[in-house]
Amino acid sequence: MSTPALTMAEPDQVSLLKVDHLTMRFGGLLAIDDVSFVARQREITGIIGPNGAGKTTLFNCITGFYKPTVGRLSLYRDGQVAYLLEQMDGHVIGKKARVARTFQNIRLFAGMSVLENLMVAQHNKLMRASGMTVFGLFGLPVYRRAERDARDKAVHWLERVNLVDYADMSAGNLPYGAQRRLEIARAMCTDPVLLCLDEPAAGLNPRESGELNALLMSIRDEFGIGILLIEHDMSVVMGISDHIVVLDYGRKISDGAPAEVQRDPAVIRAYLGEEEKE
Repeated sequence: MSTPALTMAEPDQVSLLKVDHLTMRFGGLLAIDDVSFVARQREITGIIGPNGAGKTTLFNCITGFYKPTVGRLSLYRDGQVAYLLEQMDGHVIGKKARVARTFQNIRLFAGMSVLENLMVAQHNKLMRASGMTVFGLFGLPVYRRAERDARDKAVHWLERVNLVDYADMSAGNLPYGAQRRLEIARAMCTDPVLLCLDEPAAGLNPRESGELNALLMSIRDEFGIGILLIEHDMSVVMGISDHIVVLDYGRKISDGAPAEVQRDPAVIRAYLGEEEKE
């Protein structure tokens, strides 16, 4: 499927992703029900809700794994709608729109080294530089330069996630928390404008969760990208999110700053249940 042409809209200098009336049906099952929200540049937007609320389905629509039944997913660049994600294939969303994601279940190349995992993330750029392998076969300067730049970027991100000493280790042999950090580093090697993280703190201990918080805030602040975060660990979500969207049974029940969401009666009911009246 070809990339949708640039669509003009009213200028909006802060919006990065606008989700408008998103609905996803699987036969008779309504997984996402008319959800709308805005994720902004240079902000971490937390997506929370009880199990089965539709959080991962939402991510799958944004990143092209599912085609939504209804709705629009607008990715902004320079204040204008640059891409309509609902019209794009998943690989094009990653390559052209520069939306990267990690998964709830770790999906590293376990048999490759830690460094090789980050080099593979830059495959598209290296293939262009190689003239679809021709320049690479002859070792032309344009390819050697691109390969050197890709390696430098990989090493930079290994240093950022404290894994440079493990560069030659098989990724599958890393401790669990280190694998989580490696996934984020791999995603960042694609130069995303929107980073979607599906439960990055799952299985981490309190120290590792604290390190994750610091890493994500530094990515937001230094690179100016937007981060969408699905997470069950409320210490992570409330500690770093600028904005939180709450889903329950596929519907949005709250949307606002962390302090506002924490006080919202609808959120309290969704998580704690409603007391039975005598």
